[in-house]
Amino acid sequence: MSTEHNLASYIIRSSAKVCLASSLCYLLFPSLTFSQGALTPTGAPTPTMKTLAQVEPRTPINQASLPFTINASGSYYVTENLSVASGNAITINANGVTLDLTGFTITSTSATAAGSAVLLNSGLHDISILNGHIVSGVTYNGSSFSTGPGFQTGITYTGTNPGNVRVSGVSVAGCSGTGVELGFEYSNVVDHCTVRVAGGQGIHGAQVSDSTAYQCGSNGINALTASGCYGTTTSAARGVYSDTAVNCVGISVSGPGLDSISASACYGYSNSGTGLTASIATASYGQSATSGTGLNANSAENSQGVSVSGIGLNAGTATGCYGTSSTYNGVNARNAINCYGSSSFGYGIVASSVSNSFGESLGNGFGIYSNTTAINCYGQSSTNVGVGATVAIGCAGAGSPAVSAGHKYLSGIGPDS
Repeated sequence: MSTEHNLASYIIRSSAKVCLASSLCYLLFPSLTFSQGALTPTGAPTPTMKTLAQVEPRTPINQASLPFTINASGSYYVTENLSVASGNAITINANGVTLDLTGFTITSTSATAAGSAVLLNSGLHDISILNGHIVSGVTYNGSSFSTGPGFQTGITYTGTNPGNVRVSGVSVAGCSGTGVELGFEYSNVVDHCTVRVAGGQGIHGAQVSDSTAYQCGSNGINALTASGCYGTTTSAARGVYSDTAVNCVGISVSGPGLDSISASACYGYSNSGTGLTASIATASYGQSATSGTGLNANSAENSQGVSVSGIGLNAGTATGCYGTSSTYNGVNARNAINCYGSSSFGYGIVASSVSNSFGESLGNGFGIYSNTTAINCYGQSSTNVGVGATVAIGCAGAGSPAVSAGHKYLSGIGPDS
């Protein structure tokens, strides 16, 4: 084969490789190109863009839509600050609703407080209300609440209690009634909410946590379980009122500051009532500024009670406790163990059984007074009896007059020793 023939074959093969992807290949080398397939469309074109509902599958609530009623389950969100002239701003009338306030504020300009910012109709369930503010114009002047303007309640319900409702991250201010009202249905939760100035209760719900209710005409926090809460009342109601209270603070003018069946790591203060009252008080502190009891409990463990002119600590069983009163009993208990009681004019410790305890009275009371037994105790009184007991063992007393005791088994003190 000639050289010219070989060169031509090489050029043809090289050119075919280079132009396989080119439209010119079909013209130069029609036998080397690939088939393009059918050019007829298989059907009508379909949309490729997402709808607005797919991009934002929530329903907006704006000023123009007020008052707004939610009649279908789904997600709803506020797009701007909202204000109504009277009545309710948003009414929920369906189950399975999430209402996101998205940080905006709902207000009312009603001259007399009326209606609710958010109202739940009777017997609803599976509701979430989140992240926003409800502001009303009711004020407290130190003795009474004004009548308006604004809302009567922040968030509340009508008819039968709602269930499985959560209110989270909502602040309420200046309502003439309750700030957040969900009732005692066990599945209802209020968390990370604040209420400031409410003529009624601050927050009323089954499970309330990490929330504050300040300057409330009735109970500040009213819950089955309260955790990490702070509640104050301007009346004889309770600052915190719950079956179980953990890490809570309750303050009242003339009622119990904190009232609970079980109080753990809590503080209760009352100006003239009982500071803290509970069936079981553990690692808690109760204080009364005047004549009330500092801490009142069936069982007080590692807790303290202080009162100016009432009983410092009053308990059926007091273990590792401290009580003080200016004019009444420091510790008053049937059984007091490892306790210290102090009183200016009353008894330092009054108990059926006192063990390893110290009682002090700086005025006209007893340092320690026990009807039955005082063991390893020290009593002191400036003007009366250091230790007074039916049986006192291993105790020391200092008083004026000297220590008085009424049993021959008294050890080391008094005229019978």
